[in-house]
Amino acid sequence: MDAAALISAYLDAFNRGDRVAMLDCLTEDVAHDVNQGGREVGRDAFTAFMARMDRCYREKLVDIVVMAAPDGRRAAAEFIVEGTYLATDEGLPEARGQTYRLPAGAFYAIRDGRIARVTMFYNLTDWLAQVHAPS
Repeated sequence: MDAAALISAYLDAFNRGDRVAMLDCLTEDVAHDVNQGGREVGRDAFTAFMARMDRCYREKLVDIVVMAAPDGRRAAAEFIVEGTYLATDEGLPEARGQTYRLPAGAFYAIRDGRIARVTMFYNLTDWLAQVHAPS
């Protein structure tokens, strides 16, 4: 599978809520750079992160554009996150079912046909403003 197809499969699995298919796209030692946070390493850490996300948020990615380097070692995706804040996440405002629409992007390193690094980016200030506003 080429890099763009791999990233598309990963994002499609995200939208379906198919965490097993998402994990199948990752290397065992995947590095996950959390937006404005630290780096978590390994599928177990990624699984725990996704469990927290699934508890606190319901999200769908739309308007997805995937780009890949000609050598297939790196790729990127830009998309809009349409979400609902379901349960209060640690250190963040109280969840009251607020909805949000947020431009975001991700950068990927690819090794041996799997994603070896996921670096996420979105504007946290924009998200905070949206969840503080009445829904």
